[in-house]
Amino acid sequence: MDDSELLAGRFEEHRGRLRAVAYRMLGSLSEADDAVQETWLKLGRTDPGEIRNLGGWLTTVAGRVCLDMLRSRAARREDPLDPSGTFVPDPVVSSLDRIDPEQEVLLADSVGLALLVVLEALEPAERLAFVLHDMFAVPFDDIAPVVGRSSAATRQLASRARRRVKSAATEPERDVTRQREVLDAFLAASRGGDFEALVAVLDPDVVLRADAGPKAVGPAVSRLVRGAETVARQALAFARFAATPRLVLVNGEVGVVALVDGRPQSVMGVTVVGGRIAAMYILADPDRIARLDFPGAGE
Repeated sequence: MDDSELLAGRFEEHRGRLRAVAYRMLGSLSEADDAVQETWLKLGRTDPGEIRNLGGWLTTVAGRVCLDMLRSRAARREDPLDPSGTFVPDPVVSSLDRIDPEQEVLLADSVGLALLVVLEALEPAERLAFVLHDMFAVPFDDIAPVVGRSSAATRQLASRARRRVKSAATEPERDVTRQREVLDAFLAASRGGDFEALVAVLDPDVVLRADAGPKAVGPAVSRLVRGAETVARQALAFARFAATPRLVLVNGEVGVVALVDGRPQSVMGVTVVGGRIAAMYILADPDRIARLDFPGAGE
């Protein structure tokens, strides 16, 4: 085995961690894979003999790549709305019955859709400092050169991000069985056209975020909807769309894949708090759906 093969093997040992870092930074699985690939290319242009700690080097380089991608995304964003209100992250979909080791690595610290939405609202440098330090224990001295600030200033970035994350945090239901009971009640009320039952299973201040893509078909859904009654009306509109729901895990919490002719058409993740649905995240953009991995696909 030559040196290039040895280096490739060592890189593969870190791929799962790098993808996890990039996913938390970008909220996009395809962009995360792009960031990991760019990190590999940068490694190929570097003398391995100059790298003392390969894992740490790769993590900070991946962070720098993601930071550049976030800044580029912000520069070309045409939508003036608050991204924290309209952003729907790529969901990680897994089976309720089988554990996928690769997905478990990606979600090792149970990163939920709610957290990714909050992270999306942070400034890129804040997000990098928080993700690398608080989630992956990278020292501030290593993060500081990436964001172009002193170690003390980088610490402040992470602190500011931490406060924003905590202020937006709720204590979700962690019991999967209880999550499933709430979602089953929601689906039954939707199918039955029971408006009052739907309102009862939704938190009064529930927030629904949806991304149906630029060329949406089927029932129209606003990108951001607040309040139990308004969300219930949206749910009833969706229920009339001929789709078969399949319960799955979405970022470690019970969610739904809607199937039409056996093909995934949308994914819905939810956050359950106090026995009610407090947040809903619907991804129905065909292009983004096509890039996702679904359990049982093709079976």
